[in-house]
Amino acid sequence: MSMKIITERLSDLWIEGVSGVASNLAQCVKLTDSEPLALQFGGDVVIGGFFPLHYVAPKPQHSYRSKPQLTPCSGFDHRAFRWMMTMVFAVEEINRNSSLLPGVKLGYRLLDSCDHVHTSMQALFSLVTHSTAVVSYFATCTCLTDKRMYPSFLRTVPSDLFQVRGLVQLVTFLGWFWVGTIGTTDDYSHYGIQAFSNQFKQQGGCLAFHLTIPKSPTAAEIQEMADRLQSSTAQVVVVFATEGQLLELLLELAQRNVTGIQWVASEAWVTASVLTSPHFHPLLEGTLGFSFPGVSIPGLKQFLLNVRPSPKPGMEFVNMFWEELFGCRLEFNDEKPICTGSEDLRYTDSSYTDVAQVRISYNVYKAVYAIAHALHTLLNCGSAGYEGLCEKHKSFTTSQSLRSCVLTVCFPKGSTECTKCPEYYWSDKDKVKCVAGVEEFLSFYDTMGIILVALTLLGVILTTVITSVFHRFRSTPIVKANNSEISFLLLLSLKLCFLCSLVFIGQPSVWTCRLRQAAFGISFVLCLSCLLVKTIVVLLAFRASAPGSRAVKLFGPSQQRTLILCTTAPQVCLCAGWLLGAPPFPFRNPTYQIVVECKEPWPPGFYLVLGYIGLLAFLCLLLAFLGRKLPDTFNEAKLITFSMLIFWAVWISFIPAYVSSPGKFTVAVEVFAILASTFGLLLCIFVPKCYIILLRPERNIKKGMTGKHPK
Repeated sequence: MSMKIITERLSDLWIEGVSGVASNLAQCVKLTDSEPLALQFGGDVVIGGFFPLHYVAPKPQHSYRSKPQLTPCSGFDHRAFRWMMTMVFAVEEINRNSSLLPGVKLGYRLLDSCDHVHTSMQALFSLVTHSTAVVSYFATCTCLTDKRMYPSFLRTVPSDLFQVRGLVQLVTFLGWFWVGTIGTTDDYSHYGIQAFSNQFKQQGGCLAFHLTIPKSPTAAEIQEMADRLQSSTAQVVVVFATEGQLLELLLELAQRNVTGIQWVASEAWVTASVLTSPHFHPLLEGTLGFSFPGVSIPGLKQFLLNVRPSPKPGMEFVNMFWEELFGCRLEFNDEKPICTGSEDLRYTDSSYTDVAQVRISYNVYKAVYAIAHALHTLLNCGSAGYEGLCEKHKSFTTSQSLRSCVLTVCFPKGSTECTKCPEYYWSDKDKVKCVAGVEEFLSFYDTMGIILVALTLLGVILTTVITSVFHRFRSTPIVKANNSEISFLLLLSLKLCFLCSLVFIGQPSVWTCRLRQAAFGISFVLCLSCLLVKTIVVLLAFRASAPGSRAVKLFGPSQQRTLILCTTAPQVCLCAGWLLGAPPFPFRNPTYQIVVECKEPWPPGFYLVLGYIGLLAFLCLLLAFLGRKLPDTFNEAKLITFSMLIFWAVWISFIPAYVSSPGKFTVAVEVFAILASTFGLLLCIFVPKCYIILLRPERNIKKGMTGKHPK
């Protein structure tokens, strides 16, 4: 196991030894002459613990001529001291509990990791006496999840997998796709930033920069990082670090009066007191991030307030905290006044006494109880027989109930053990078992699906009726005008436009996913090609420069068919290439619910199909608009202009609605746009002509075509 990963964030607890078990590391030799400071209490079973009591570790100085000496760390962290004392509180609470580990006294040996690998390893080797299992209250690195590599690693804190997902969803939901990242040299930051970057890029985001804060940065390095931040165009910065590692950079930025940066914080510093400091308020105002759920531990605050300094061995950390908090010395010193002994923790404002909603402290609390319950089972405490049998699914609980886990299953009454449900499964309402997720798609049996199908059938029937009317009166002037063959082809394409909407309804399959966009794209292009030809015929007929112009003859039926073929062929080729190269496929999207949808592996294909439709629609609208005032009673240019205005209004409204609609409503929006635009074309172009054919036959004469009909 990598030493760096073992001490990632240096937030571990483990059993140091059980009475009666001898050390098996007698052959190891310590090179240092001094032992690290420790807060300790003896017992039958001693639990060791690491806490980042200081956040600035000295650089190791090895001359290789003398034994290495322990160098004190600096930068005392009141919050980390509260974590340490929470472990003391948990151990004392367990020792008072007669039903848990009866007859066994727990002890502890707590050391300062200084939030640094080198310092932690020195403390580690002074503590370990035999092979151990680590129970971490703060190590969130996803790298530690691999049970094959780290079979003995346990934790009472979620891995960064969930935090990273949340951060990516947060920044993309707010529309921040151009961000910078800041991290440190440890595994927590390295793996967190790497996972965030990968997921962020998959969502279409881009990284403007990445800054790495060294363990002991120089003033020049801090200034260089501050310059980089100020010069960047990215106004959103995602930071994976602790407040101690960030402190010098934040101080430099505060001195420069830097504002306007939107900070997105990892859980390691989002709840830190540095955010509430008036000195950093203009810089860090509006910082966002995720934190662990906070709880209140009964009795903890009173226990913390009763802590007092003592000259006894093993109380050095308490004395150090006392001097740091009150700015005094327990022994005579010229620089600071001597502590009077009347100092009272109740009148201090510190993160040490802020326990209304503790997060990391609660993880420490759970970790101690995890070890205690494991020992209770291991030692057959309370067993009625001699077999030492235990319940197969026995779980342990603390005096606090754990909050519900999202998409996880917890063991029964407040358990701290949660298991992630398999993909496409959800936890039930009681969070005790996984159930198969319900698939969602635009069904034929939904109310919305039924309405859309009814509108589709109405459109098909109406188109069929109009086609029958035109066929019955195909020899009349109003039908023969502008090439009746094009009119029948236009009616056929409109019927295809109506029918293609049915492919969007129902559970997506391989073939429907491939067919839906191609059918939509080709049928609409065929429809617009017919309209384009009709508009050109109108313009040529009424804009001829002289009587007997050959313009119309040069654009006869064969040329019209050729133009329709030439304008439809590119869309056919585009759809064919799209489907052969990167065809859409059914996909079960479990982001919020299991939405069965068609995944577009190459989104530009869909945009090119829409773009070509838009190009033809623009040409139709432009040419029809030019011919809208031509002196023809049944001027199709005017009708085409109205129909194309409706077409553009529908599809311009479609784009924002399509992007913002969730789940199956995305498909419903596209179907509605198809139906609305098709109805617009059908009603604007053909209903006025049917009105003349059926209700005003006296106007369906050749003179009526030139405006010379009887009034």
